[in-house]
Amino acid sequence: MGAGRRVIDPELAMSAWEIGDNPLTRREVEVLGLVAAGAETGQIATATNLSVGTVRNYLTTIVNKLGARNRIDALRTARENGWL
Repeated sequence: MGAGRRVIDPELAMSAWEIGDNPLTRREVEVLGLVAAGAETGQIATATNLSVGTVRNYLTTIVNKLGARNRIDALRTARENGWL
């Protein structure tokens, strides 16, 4: 080891391999990013030029895609996987 070589923890490499690609679309990442910033549904709708109902649909889709319990759990999952 050492001598200027890169060393990668095998467990870390496997977990990164298992994560896979980001399942979220750019718009879903945008909506979830606004959730991360503390925006509420109405604020997200205004910022994205979407209706409140459409934002709610995006949030439901995000939660389902990530297998989360709610938007906060989805946010945690996205952050842990480097998707946000």
